[in-house]
Amino acid sequence: MTLVYPRRQRQLESLIRKFGLPLDAPIKWQLLDLALTHPTVSESANYEQLEFVGDAVVRLAAAVVLWEKYPDCQVGDFAAIRSVLVSDRILAQLAREYGLELYLLVAGSATSDKVGQESRLADAFEAVLGALYLSTNNLELIRPWLDSHFELLTAEIRLDPARLNYKAALQEWTQAQFKVLPEYRVEEINQPNRNQERFAAEVWLYEKKLGEGRGRSIKAAEQAAAKVAFLAVNNQENT
Repeated sequence: MTLVYPRRQRQLESLIRKFGLPLDAPIKWQLLDLALTHPTVSESANYEQLEFVGDAVVRLAAAVVLWEKYPDCQVGDFAAIRSVLVSDRILAQLAREYGLELYLLVAGSATSDKVGQESRLADAFEAVLGALYLSTNNLELIRPWLDSHFELLTAEIRLDPARLNYKAALQEWTQAQFKVLPEYRVEEINQPNRNQERFAAEVWLYEKKLGEGRGRSIKAAEQAAAKVAFLAVNNQENT
């Protein structure tokens, strides 16, 4: 039984076909419609709650792929890779591959807000995952089409360790454990070494230094310090 307007139903079915899912799959169409409704369209009936669910779903989906495909990978690397996979940039990229912007209902000034488009697409993508998950209460409608993306992206990330996001992984850990963000202290090196590392960074939490690192840029130095810190706290938890 169609639970949304016929024209909207056809739009949603078009998206489902892009995912490679059959139209007779146990999809809760009203939830999918809600997942593609921006708050500018309705203050009460929009994708925000489904986005909250989808945030957990996408992290679970990424974790399962990593666990199955890379059983020998260190937990610290798992977390760093997953941080990239579930970033707004990657989720928005995946949303664009499926043309999600064609199905997203947006109103008001948001329709011309190009700056906020990436976050809108990432949020809507998470909401769609939330809707599909809640349709079956498992990953049955998600893994058949999302796994291949995560597998390809993970392979690319592993070939380019510079893409590993240890800052995000460390931030996730500190927020979960202490509800605070780590502090980075960066200084420019007067005499760069032969690797041209011009910046030295330290990462602190509650006046305790967790790690330090160097890099050619401030960002690279912070990532290096975050990697040392994250691997250290992760090793402590696993011993």
